[in-house]
Amino acid sequence: MDARADDFFERQVQWKDELIALRAILLECMLTETIKWKIPCYVFENKNIVVLHGFKEHCAIGFFKGALLLDEANRLTQPTENSQAGRQLRFNSTKEILANKSLIQSYIFEAIEIEKNGLKIAYKTAEEFNVPDELTEEFTKNTAFEEAFYRLTPGRQKGYLLHFANAKQSTTRTSRILQSVPRILNGKGLTDCTCGLSKRMPSCDGSHKQLKKAT
Repeated sequence: MDARADDFFERQVQWKDELIALRAILLECMLTETIKWKIPCYVFENKNIVVLHGFKEHCAIGFFKGALLLDEANRLTQPTENSQAGRQLRFNSTKEILANKSLIQSYIFEAIEIEKNGLKIAYKTAEEFNVPDELTEEFTKNTAFEEAFYRLTPGRQKGYLLHFANAKQSTTRTSRILQSVPRILNGKGLTDCTCGLSKRMPSCDGSHKQLKKAT
């Protein structure tokens, strides 16, 4: 158990009892508890296995390599349409969690075996992602933008394509694309630092907020 996680669970309101019940089950599964991304994360031999989430309509166990699980009980949910690796076990009550304790642990132990065996997710390449029509349209208007996009690393291209595609409405996709044009022209990825203050270069760590406070 991690003392920082104690603070996390104490702060919860909507799903407090349910998350505590899930925590107890996970701690019986040879996992080490820590905090990553400000939420409880459970690892096996320093490999991330699952995290706990509380959402508006449910709480969930999130599996980092859930796509590799057999899911014979058909209980796993793909968090978003473009989620390639992650899958969730979702719950709405403590009663439901306790009734499915054995099932939950079977998923956990399978996830641990996946890590023991070194199995990897076969991620799509940038070429396998659909290019939104709105992005193609902008490319036709701005060839420098198109050239800059395809000069990005495949990982940065995928990040943008997922960001654009996750918008359900065409107007939102267009807005996201236009907002990203300056970053792309500067060779920056979606989460890259643009202010030069980040201590985690090239990734942004939020240091740009200091600039806003100073103005």
